[in-house]
Amino acid sequence: MKTDAPSVPQSPDRRKAIARYHKTTPQNENTTMQRRHFLKSIALTGTAGLVLPRTRLFGADAPSNKLNVALLGTWGRGEAHFGALASENVVALCDVNEEHLAFAAKKFPDAKHYTDWRQCLDHQGLEAIVCCTTDHTHAFVANWAMNRGLHVYCEKPLANSVEEARLVRATYLKNKHKLATQVGTQRHAIENFNRVRELIRDGAIGELQEVSTWGDRQIPRPGYLPAQGEPPSYLHYDLWLGPSPFHPYNPGYFAGGPGMNCLSWNMYWDFGSGQVGDMGSHTMDLAWNAIDAGLPTSAEGKGDPFNPEVTPVRLQMHFDHPSNDWRPAIRVSWYQGGALPESPARFIDLKKIDHGALFEGTKGYLVASFDSRILFPNDRGADLTYYKPRTKETVLPPLGDFQKQWIHACKGNLKTSCDFDYGGNMIEMMLLGLVAYRVGKKISYDGAAGRVTDSPEANELLRCTYRPGWTLNG
Repeated sequence: MKTDAPSVPQSPDRRKAIARYHKTTPQNENTTMQRRHFLKSIALTGTAGLVLPRTRLFGADAPSNKLNVALLGTWGRGEAHFGALASENVVALCDVNEEHLAFAAKKFPDAKHYTDWRQCLDHQGLEAIVCCTTDHTHAFVANWAMNRGLHVYCEKPLANSVEEARLVRATYLKNKHKLATQVGTQRHAIENFNRVRELIRDGAIGELQEVSTWGDRQIPRPGYLPAQGEPPSYLHYDLWLGPSPFHPYNPGYFAGGPGMNCLSWNMYWDFGSGQVGDMGSHTMDLAWNAIDAGLPTSAEGKGDPFNPEVTPVRLQMHFDHPSNDWRPAIRVSWYQGGALPESPARFIDLKKIDHGALFEGTKGYLVASFDSRILFPNDRGADLTYYKPRTKETVLPPLGDFQKQWIHACKGNLKTSCDFDYGGNMIEMMLLGLVAYRVGKKISYDGAAGRVTDSPEANELLRCTYRPGWTLNG
């Protein structure tokens, strides 16, 4: 059979590449043209120059297909990634605390150490990063990394302001054809998330009208901590502050244990967004996964009296979302610190669920926690004859390991369940609610333009103020 490819010697490597091509390429009406292009590329570059996705050549988990990855933030949430990263090539570790670097080096002894994440991102041969730094640096790290062509897994919250969320999402959307991203809302992998989505999408509560989520964590703080002592020699405190306005060192910011250390600082406005970005990221995800929402058209928030230094403990935020192709316009709400939506029935005590979601429809209610759910039809639809459950064969399949999903995406199809588009929209909504809370009134929002249309004061609060020398889009 003739082709238009130049004649080349039939080396063993070339024959193997051709055989592999026939095995992995669908035989459709374009196969002849695809084969000609394939053969031409072999002839012109040799098999060493052949560019195919890693998963086709070697398989995502093959020893020769390890990902060159850096772990930024090596203690607390960073330790939670040790297992998933153990199968990859961890080439760099970064932490402002040198003791934390030494801790991670026991697991990854061959990795190079950095204390400044900006230097770490330029590590030669780096392909991907896992970001477990402080909340107020997440958007910086994620955006700088994508600007350098790196895949990014970023712990929640993805951003600390509306402006940050929008920039990170925009950078991702410009690069989504080549970069895999994942926001670290790992509870998303719990199979109950799929079951909740199915019930809502399949009409188990009729037509969806309203969704409420809540969390009961309460950590009151009076304000920024006063100056106390000097940072220990192993802590690069100025790098810990990063882009944040300067605050004097106090060991109280570092008092938390592994996995909970963020609770020592994330309720301060300059370092985080309190429970809105903390458990709010996880709990709103339970609803967000089911409602296919974008950005809201309005936001309002009320709760504890505004404190310019710390985020509120008690808070409720409400958002209006436009209709989409399967549901009408709906109201979405977040409650925290003891505030709760009204229970759909006297015998359902929402206080018993520390973090949960309530879906209200025309024919009933669905109450869910992260790993369980209750369907409660109302009088108009208590017979459930309008609802047909999915068969075992048609339910949504398990997501599997959340971190591994991102690692495999870096090596292949780039698809993840909580990419920076999905997660960016969600955290933008939540942070917009904090803006409405701070101005003390309902605000209207133009999501396409990223601006509040009826409050100049609110528009100013869409962004943070950074220390000189720090840029968000580096």
